[in-house]
Amino acid sequence: MNPLDGSGTPRHEEAADRPYSQGAWARFSSWLECVCVVTFDLELGQAIELVYPQDVKLTEKEKTSICYLSFPDSYSGCLGDTQFSFRLRQSVGRRESRFRDDVYNKDAPVTLQSLVLVSRLPYTRLFYSLLQIIAPEFFEKLEPCLEAVCNEINQWAAPTPGLTLNLPVMGVILQVRIPSKTDKPGGSPIRQPATENILPAPMLLPTIHELDLFRCFQSVLIHLQMLWELTLLGEPLVVMAPSPTICSETVLALISSISPLKFCCDFRPYFTIHDSEFREYTTKTQAPPNVVLGVTNPFFIKTFQNWPHIIRLGEMKMAGDLPKQLKLKKLSKLKTLDTKPGIYTAYKTFLHKDKILIKRLLKGIQRKRPSEVQSAILRRHLLELTQSFIIPLERYMASLMPLQRSVTPWKTPPQIRPFSQDEFLSTLDHAGPQLTSLLRGDWMGLYRKFFRSPNFDGWYRERHKEMTQKLESLHLEVICDADLLGWTKDKSEVEIVDLILKLREKLSSEAAAAGQRRSCKQTELFHRISHRIAATRPADGSSHALRTWTWFW
Repeated sequence: MNPLDGSGTPRHEEAADRPYSQGAWARFSSWLECVCVVTFDLELGQAIELVYPQDVKLTEKEKTSICYLSFPDSYSGCLGDTQFSFRLRQSVGRRESRFRDDVYNKDAPVTLQSLVLVSRLPYTRLFYSLLQIIAPEFFEKLEPCLEAVCNEINQWAAPTPGLTLNLPVMGVILQVRIPSKTDKPGGSPIRQPATENILPAPMLLPTIHELDLFRCFQSVLIHLQMLWELTLLGEPLVVMAPSPTICSETVLALISSISPLKFCCDFRPYFTIHDSEFREYTTKTQAPPNVVLGVTNPFFIKTFQNWPHIIRLGEMKMAGDLPKQLKLKKLSKLKTLDTKPGIYTAYKTFLHKDKILIKRLLKGIQRKRPSEVQSAILRRHLLELTQSFIIPLERYMASLMPLQRSVTPWKTPPQIRPFSQDEFLSTLDHAGPQLTSLLRGDWMGLYRKFFRSPNFDGWYRERHKEMTQKLESLHLEVICDADLLGWTKDKSEVEIVDLILKLREKLSSEAAAAGQRRSCKQTELFHRISHRIAATRPADGSSHALRTWTWFW
């Protein structure tokens, strides 16, 4: 399964208006970009044998990346069935996707023959389950099976956040719930509605994207706090593992460890020397980029010697065993290809370890507590830790919003106050993370370093955008409730025309900026303002200013 990176893609708003966006594969494309069959020839190497639907045009760069990333590295020693994730950049200039990711993101919270699902959605667990169903049948019946599966997927309802869907494929019905930003963190898994009577009984997937965190982190539990901080700060990090499955799941687990905060750096669950970004990520002429890479080739030990944080993993043990915890080691010891498992870094954590959590999880291993329960404990801890960190930021950001009474219909809305790092830090003594977290340490130092990370920049931009939209909506509501005709009675013609021009410009710019993403509330406000202006037009059109008004509307 390959979540296709959308960076550098053309605007999807334009794509929605083109004929092919409503074409024969419109529903299919809301789930998958395409399905690829990649074969391996001992003389020619990897090659894409089939792309379905056939009208999907991949660039040569994309084809090359998919070919090399679809097969485990020769050093990984993978035998039998193997499933793993990788991520690649979409080439600039390729035809726009049919998938309207702007609409989706508005409510969302990635053998010798290989079957590859290419998607923009990060639904790892769902796509793993889908491959487990279709791959055995495909390798027996080949293309006819693939065509039938794609036609079934093309009948699925779109992945709308908040909905529970039944997805039929090859005689099996997968029941899934699409995550929504309104979901309560750590909520209960989906339940089948009592009113439905479906035969055959659906296969319920409790989650479509969450991994088994405990399985991924069980050998690094004593360093969990450090790994959370490295991910939060967007530090350059390499995960070296014996297989693509282990490294890709570990990378994805690291990214999810700071949820609900969005990870705004690049990450590659599986990365090889053939990747098109290999030179970009391995150059020694500049500092390592803010990216998390998962690799299996020991060659990277030498290549990444200048990287500040490297995790070398061994084979994962079953949850019932007591795994040996990896030790912290100096980067200077990372020299030979047979480097032992460990975490090679000079990083010093800002916060203290949660020893109670570690003891609880290690005791759970001894008592053979189910991995699902261990993962739930771990996920809850990481969620509460991230929320404790982000709540003070959210609270301070909200204080930068202008007061509602300062928004008037006759003036431009007041500006959102700029974010002051020093002012924020001064609030921590009485409204800091210590109110919700028992962890002690240098929270202020952690915030200071977080301010220099891409994750803070991404968080701030998104919050500022949301607040700006809210401010604009408040302004429109005030305009709707204003007595426009009463205001014009004692105003000069120039003032009236100026107001009309500003209102017209505001509505036009708002409509252009929001486009199809405009909310129902915004649409209602636009109609209300238009009707209100139309209702205030005089019948005789005696004034030049009011004639101008009439002409505009």
